[in-house]
Amino acid sequence: MTNANIPSIEAVLFDWGGTLATWHDIDLYAVWRSVAELIDDARADELAERLVKAEGSVWLRSRDEHLSSTLEEVCLLADVVMTPAALAEYERQWHPHTELEPDAVQTLRDLRARGLKIGLLSNTIWSRPRHEEIFARDGVLELLDGAVYTSEIRHTKPHPEAFLAAMKAVGASEPERCLFVGDRLFDDVWGAQNAGMRAVHIPHSAIPLEQIGHTEGTPDATVHRLSELPGLIDTWNGIVG
Repeated sequence: MTNANIPSIEAVLFDWGGTLATWHDIDLYAVWRSVAELIDDARADELAERLVKAEGSVWLRSRDEHLSSTLEEVCLLADVVMTPAALAEYERQWHPHTELEPDAVQTLRDLRARGLKIGLLSNTIWSRPRHEEIFARDGVLELLDGAVYTSEIRHTKPHPEAFLAAMKAVGASEPERCLFVGDRLFDDVWGAQNAGMRAVHIPHSAIPLEQIGHTEGTPDATVHRLSELPGLIDTWNGIVG
């Protein structure tokens, strides 16, 4: 049963890591240590420690002040110069952690078949070209009407401006007609609802304690597979199968 006073959903916006992409635990020090070896092998331990500290600081700033960062800023804070070979190693280290959920592509196709706009909003320090390379590899890029990477804007989730930027990127104009789908109750659920959107929680991820924010939102719905979304949205939009 649907409430006639609730606007129908016209746009579905997704988080990436832990939502469209499968959650993986990351040994961040091991990643940076491998990178640091190619920058200065004799000082690799020291450089790795500085890079881990710098990256941790920008994610704490994202959590507490909702301000964005970039990979370049992380290196600047760590006083490390990233070489082309080191950057290639960084991307190689992260490659296994960019795998899609098995039902991600079909879910996006099913949503597009319903005439829904599809977008993405990711808290990330990576560049747009890096993300688009990954999405093109997996057949996702062509299914997105728009995407916002916080490395390109001032704010991160859960700041409302991040969500409104994603809404505009897909050509939607009313937050109440947008649905955000994510794995984090602070960044994704609480943030989207504060921006006037509905929010669906996918509890896939073991969120590190230091990344859990001060508030947990109560989702409008919880699903355990992306493939459950089209049917849920049909129910909200009053479509009878």
